[in-house]
Amino acid sequence: MPRRNSTLNTVISVAVFIVLEAAALVMLSRNDSLQKVWISRAGHAIMGKVWGSTQAVGRYFSLSSANRQLAIENQELLSRLLEAEEKLRRVKVDSMSFPVNQGFSLIPAEVVKISRGKQHNYIILNRGFEDGVQDKSGVITACGVVGVVDAVSRHHSFVFSFQNSEVSISARLGDEGSNGILVWDGVSSNGAILKEVPLQYRHHQGDTVYTSGHSIMFPPDIPIGIVGDSKIVNGATNEISVSLFQDFKALRYVSIVHNNSLDEIEDLQP
Repeated sequence: MPRRNSTLNTVISVAVFIVLEAAALVMLSRNDSLQKVWISRAGHAIMGKVWGSTQAVGRYFSLSSANRQLAIENQELLSRLLEAEEKLRRVKVDSMSFPVNQGFSLIPAEVVKISRGKQHNYIILNRGFEDGVQDKSGVITACGVVGVVDAVSRHHSFVFSFQNSEVSISARLGDEGSNGILVWDGVSSNGAILKEVPLQYRHHQGDTVYTSGHSIMFPPDIPIGIVGDSKIVNGATNEISVSLFQDFKALRYVSIVHNNSLDEIEDLQP
């Protein structure tokens, strides 16, 4: 009798052990599936973040190429604009029955170095005489006047920035207003002063200031900035504050503009 009980207990123990092992295997199998799902989800999340970061990095490094392409397109548009304005001037002059040999050529360039926060700021461009650059050329963008080329090396140009106390530009108020002398205000990054404007010429805040065309370095009618406050100086002329369109803090791509008649004009000057 004791032997039968011992055998029965052994069989029961083995059966219970097998049942428990089977249950454990089922649970492990189910847990393993859940773990696979969790691992898969975590992996997908990580891959998504990595892919997103990779795309962001790719877009960041593609900005340089995109900006360069935009600068080239702006250069072409600016060149077409100047050509159209030159043709219009020639039409007006042709009606006076004498030939005109004028016009400006443009060379795209990129800023290599720029100084700010001084009274004699300068810019260095990545174009030189091998690229056709000459001294006494103007430097412009679609947003206005940038400076004047003072010296040229083989592959670079030294430019007096408009934000230089020694640089002045002939500018005009509106389409038909008076001409004056535009200079940097010496303080702000986008401020200028239009000097020597006769009192009889009216102006209003918000009027646009353009290049006058009375300079051998810059074509006429380039928008420069917006009129602000004004004051009377010595009871004879107005001094008008101007907010420049060009943001010198973000300056990178420019156009070097050269008057094709510069030598002939200088030969005529006393």
